[in-house]
Amino acid sequence: MQGQLRNEKLSAHIETECAHCHQPMQIEIDSDLNIQSVEPGAQPLVFTPMVDFSTLKDPSIIDAF
Repeated sequence: MQGQLRNEKLSAHIETECAHCHQPMQIEIDSDLNIQSVEPGAQPLVFTPMVDFSTLKDPSIIDAF
């Protein structure tokens, strides 16, 4: 999202774990919100919340959920 706001190509590498089986996983996301898993064959369910920042009253999107 920040990449879209700044009109720059950015990416993030996230190390996390499966909420169901707790298996570690790595996810990469780019500024176009393309998401891919680093582990071969993994198909994690990932969502990107759509937030209207002009009406957000919470200090962060985490607090909004």
